[in-house]
Amino acid sequence: MKRSLALVLVLVSLFALAGSAMAADLKMGKADWAAHGTRCFAVAVVALQGDTIVGAYIDEYQMLGKADTIGVPNSDKDFGNAFANPEQWLASKKVNSDFYSNNMARAGSTVTIADNFKALEDFVVGMTVSELEAFLNSAEPASFVDMVTGATLVDNYGYLSAFLAAAKDALNN
Repeated sequence: MKRSLALVLVLVSLFALAGSAMAADLKMGKADWAAHGTRCFAVAVVALQGDTIVGAYIDEYQMLGKADTIGVPNSDKDFGNAFANPEQWLASKKVNSDFYSNNMARAGSTVTIADNFKALEDFVVGMTVSELEAFLNSAEPASFVDMVTGATLVDNYGYLSAFLAAAKDALNN
């Protein structure tokens, strides 16, 4: 029994060391980016292992009507008092995907904003920083609308550029 317990403790310790060694190789990066026009901003986050993107997240924030959406934390408190239009607050497009996607549908979109962002996140995972940079340099920004399967956003180039900026930030961390 004592030998079994000792063996289990040794194995647990080895797995813990291996896990912490793998986690130590991860670097996080973030970019606040003007990916889509001048009325909103994106926040892109990546996790790098070496120079390969192993995790990605993006969301975009815009002033949206209070009556139909959920604002960012403290929008209904003192933070929200700073907004010029009392009928609007800063809101996440992902959190308000149904609302925002309904507006996109009026312009002909058939893919929700959340699904578009997910397709872009999935697209960059597995790429190296240099591969993403080369991809972004491979064509004119307007042509990127159809270059990422499942993402039909007009500003795919801007969102991918935000991931690149976040990846470069990770390399510098």
